[in-house]
Amino acid sequence: MEERKLQKERQKCNILMEDRSRLSVSGVEDIDTFDESNFIAITSAGALIVKGADLHISKLNVDTGELVVDGEFDSCVFNNSYGGKAGGGLLARIFK
Repeated sequence: MEERKLQKERQKCNILMEDRSRLSVSGVEDIDTFDESNFIAITSAGALIVKGADLHISKLNVDTGELVVDGEFDSCVFNNSYGGKAGGGLLARIFK
């Protein structure tokens, strides 16, 4: 368990956007919120806030920290001071 936690701490955050229609992110630790118009992913580099339209998750692997989202992207912003929701992220609520 500690080895897995240590591996996530060392994981780098990389972002690749293809034609403003596909976003691949590595270093994802949790998904705080997600709907068709925006989502907040907690990454090893801070909170990634993404806005767009018709967003949907194509791939999410919590073991490797990989996330792939398809849709029409308008903005991607990192926010190091994001506090998150009091109830935990999406993954915490699912696996409660």
